[in-house]
Amino acid sequence: MFFWLSDLSTFTGMGVFRTVLNVFRYITFRAGGATFTGALFVFLFGPWIIDHLRLRQGKGQPIRADGPQSHIITKKGTPTMGGLMILSGLVVSTLLWANLLDPYVWIVLAVTLGFGLVGFYDDYLKVTRQSSGGFGGRMRLAIEAIIALAACYALVRLGRDVSATSLAIPFLKDVIFNFGWFFVLFGAFVIVGAGNAVNLTDGLDGLAIVPVMIASLSFGAIAYLAGNAVFSDYLQINFVSGTGELAVLCGAVVGAGLGFLWFNAPPASIFMGDTGSLALGGMLGAIAVAVKHEIVLAVIGGLFVLEAVSVIVQVVSFKLTGKRIFRMAPLHHHFEQLGWTEPQIVIRFWIISVMLALAGLSTLKLR
Repeated sequence: MFFWLSDLSTFTGMGVFRTVLNVFRYITFRAGGATFTGALFVFLFGPWIIDHLRLRQGKGQPIRADGPQSHIITKKGTPTMGGLMILSGLVVSTLLWANLLDPYVWIVLAVTLGFGLVGFYDDYLKVTRQSSGGFGGRMRLAIEAIIALAACYALVRLGRDVSATSLAIPFLKDVIFNFGWFFVLFGAFVIVGAGNAVNLTDGLDGLAIVPVMIASLSFGAIAYLAGNAVFSDYLQINFVSGTGELAVLCGAVVGAGLGFLWFNAPPASIFMGDTGSLALGGMLGAIAVAVKHEIVLAVIGGLFVLEAVSVIVQVVSFKLTGKRIFRMAPLHHHFEQLGWTEPQIVIRFWIISVMLALAGLSTLKLR
């Protein structure tokens, strides 16, 4: 919405006023505005949302009986669906600050809200049934896959050259693999995988939201560079016209995430729930596919990958050998069983996320 104010600069004869309005053309300015707006929105409306959810949910999110026993005591009664706070701030600030004529913004928003609805229904079933088991796994994955396939098909149709269906390899400037229309399947796998990886990471107060913000900040920079013909040519990465606007959406996520962290910091007043974790993971996956940095997502979001792999390894090992590799999965619970305190795990995982983000961003130049 504010982007359109820049159009008024062509009709005014007042030099200073024209300069002020013209600043709304700049993606960097609007990304900063989206960050501030997202944070302010959650700060202002967060307490009301928490009180409303606590009243509606009564006993709060059910705690897994097979999880760490300390959680049954310390986290009992905490409301869930805090992702509604993040998604509200994200949507409001994106609609205010992004160029709403850009199709990439709407595709990523559609994936984010679609995955958010799936997560919301899952949280709703858990709360109403007072059970840690929610939506059926296969049905949930099927719906996520449909959303992701539709988004990837739209992204491929938007593409103007062979890069739309190709996979670029980090560190190698001229090596790409053209999947053709099979790229739609690959892209959908990335989006669904990212959504569920973030979902598995969300198990301790503040654990998921900060790595999500770090990844969003990183992909905001990548989207800005990939959407700029000059910068993308200099860095020798794929130029994808229009993806620069996704930096505004990423800014909105960072702002809304900061606001949410205020209430999610230990001891949490509210949990993100599947409503937020699935939505934010799907969003990161969709942005990575849009800007053609799918493999870089696995680096920047390496913490999410480790959490997901720990669950897969644990399940496969137990089914094949009857033995568990980890004391408990996902990975953060393993460290809890080793005696690490919750703040130790959370802060150390944040540090790992920063290091992985720096490694992922280094691929932009080291080619």
